[in-house]
Amino acid sequence: MFGNGRKKNGANPGAGNGDLIDLEGIRKVYDTGAIKVEALRGVDLTVKENEFLAIVGPSGSGKSTLMNIIGCLDTATDGSYRLKGEQVGGLSIDRLAEIRNKRVGFVFQNFNLLPQLTAFENVEMPLLFKGTQARQRRERVEFLFEQVGLSDRMLHRPVELSGGQMQRVAIARALACEPDIILADEPTGNLDTTSGRDIVGMFEELWHKGHTLVLITHDAALAGRTKRVVHVQDGAVVSDEAVA
Repeated sequence: MFGNGRKKNGANPGAGNGDLIDLEGIRKVYDTGAIKVEALRGVDLTVKENEFLAIVGPSGSGKSTLMNIIGCLDTATDGSYRLKGEQVGGLSIDRLAEIRNKRVGFVFQNFNLLPQLTAFENVEMPLLFKGTQARQRRERVEFLFEQVGLSDRMLHRPVELSGGQMQRVAIARALACEPDIILADEPTGNLDTTSGRDIVGMFEELWHKGHTLVLITHDAALAGRTKRVVHVQDGAVVSDEAVA
């Protein structure tokens, strides 16, 4: 599975282990007019290429806001964010959309598959936005379905798939444009124990193939399967530890 030519033992040939994500003094303030809420309070965080880490914290801790900023779904109020050396703050809406399409792969708790499309079409969508030619799209999508073990489900719509199968489709979609980083927000939250274990196993295999993965979760058991755990509470990083 995931035989994409990347090197074993978690090393990405030619990429080294340089800084992929560099956050310095990140603040996020939501101003409702009547009240200002400081969701992030000066967060510093560095993620190197081919890391496998979890950002954990209770509801309201700021971990989802942090994920949104890393994934360019939202922007910081203050602070510096560099993605593979590129300063993200101040980029245009179009450039941020391009980064989301080409450099970040998203996996969500609710799968976020378009119900009117087949599984194939859902995975193909990022490649359409990227401008990939039809033949290359087909080859890439078929390859990804083979990798996630769903070649026989490509023409099924989401309603015809189990939760575990839908999350596999979502992972294939996240990989479509060969992103720099995969962000997974509570990826096992809507799955039964067996399906959840299978999905975590897929993430581990992706890491061994050289991918960089950041999981956002409140599940301590899931976090324990990663290699580094960053604890967020009240909008700040309170601990950052390697997993033995």
